[in-house]
Parts: sequence; structure tokens; C-alpha cells
Amino acid sequence: MTGALDGKIALVTGAGSGIGRATAIYMAKEGAHLIISDISDEGAHDTLDEIKAFGGDAHFVRADVSQKSDVDHLMAETLKTFGRLDCAFNNAGIEGQPAPTTTCTIENWDRTIAVNLTGVWHCMSAELAIMQDQGAGTIVNMASIAGLVGFENLPAYTASKHGVIGLTKTAALENAASGIRINAVCPGVIDTPMVARFVASNPEAKKALTEGEPIGRIGQPEEIATAVTWLCSDAASFVTGISMPIDGGWVAR
Repeated sequence: MTGALDGKIALVTGAGSGIGRATAIYMAKEGAHLIISDISDEGAHDTLDEIKAFGGDAHFVRADVSQKSDVDHLMAETLKTFGRLDCAFNNAGIEGQPAPTTTCTIENWDRTIAVNLTGVWHCMSAELAIMQDQGAGTIVNMASIAGLVGFENLPAYTASKHGVIGLTKTAALENAASGIRINAVCPGVIDTPMVARFVASNPEAKKALTEGEPIGRIGQPEEIATAVTWLCSDAASFVTGISMPIDGGWVAR
């Protein structure tokens, strides 16, 4: 998709590592001008360095997406820097603490929902305000295969990702006639720092997750990045309201 986002202004949250970093880099290679955001200054600057190394254009704005004031600042800085917003990937998220539903703590529940679901809502609401004025734009929200099927011992994470899918469908319908497309991606097991943290305390977990992938391996962040970029491009002009599994066949069973 050479030049798929030429001249577009794109925003990527959670761009300091993993899928967010891979997507920001891929979008820049496809011609987008980037605002990248994360709570990690170090991670975000590493992403910036990679983009600038090949001549890409990117700027960092720190934001905790669970805080509306941070998101408002992020959008204001985006408009101050570029004057518009064409594409947004609301990717920032956390895995939370694994535990059965009965012992999931209120602290874990509240923080996971705040980042993964309320954070997407904060971002999407602010992005839509900009895009509705423009009469155009594309948004991709980060869901998960845990938004399509249940996962034992991840009640807060699973609930948050199911919520993202419902929110995506609702906003897509509300804006379908306004020149704005809104979709979600649902990655399977991807080789990211989040997955590394999840399996760190259980040596058998990565083996089990890999064996759970019908394709026979876990995915790479770049495989999500290409799909997100396609959804943001004109090539996906008739696609809105979907929740795309990118999962090696996990939910096809």
C-alpha cells in the first residue's frame, strides 16, 4: 500500500511500544504525518527516533487516555500542530491483573475499564468533534479477540474489549452518513510487551497461547499495523462498523 496515507494527519495512542509503535511507524512509511501519544516518554521518544530515522514526520504529546483533560490537551495539540485530524488509532490499553471474576479487585476493574473502554470513549468523542466539523475522517479502535469470545481469569479486560466493540458499532452507525468511518481491530496473541508481561509468571502460558493459534504461531505487531492502516485508507472506503479479527484463526473455531 505504498503511499496509502500520503498527506494524512494521523493520531496513534499507546504508540510507545508494541502494536502502537508498529502502527505509527507503518503509517509514517505510508506518508502520514503523526501525532503519537503514550504515558511513557521514553517509549514514545524511541518510536519518534525510529520514524525520524527514515525521514518521517511525527510529534509526541504525552497523555493518559483515562483522563479527559489529557485527551482534550492531546486533541488541542494535534490541531495546533497540523490543523486537522484525518485518521486516529485508539490503541492505548492495559491487560490488568489476571484473576477469576470472584476475586478480581475493584481497583483492577476500575483501572482496566478506565483505560481500555473509557479511554477509547474519551478519545473517540474528541476525535469525532474534529472530524464532524471536517466532514471526513477514519477511526480505528483497539479491541481484541477477548472482545469476541470469553477468556477465563480476565473479567475486566474481556468486559472492556466487548465494550469497545459495542461502542465502535454505535458510533459507526451514528456517523455513517457523515463521511466518517469507525472500525475496530481484534488481535489474537501478538508478540508484544503486554503479552510478555502476561506470560512472565507462567512459563507454560506462551506455549499454550501459541498452540491455541490455528495458524501455528503468534502474530507480529506489524501484521496488525498493516490492517489498521488499510482501514484508515481510501481502499477501505465502504468499510465501517466492523470488528476485524486478526488472530491466526483463533475465533474461527
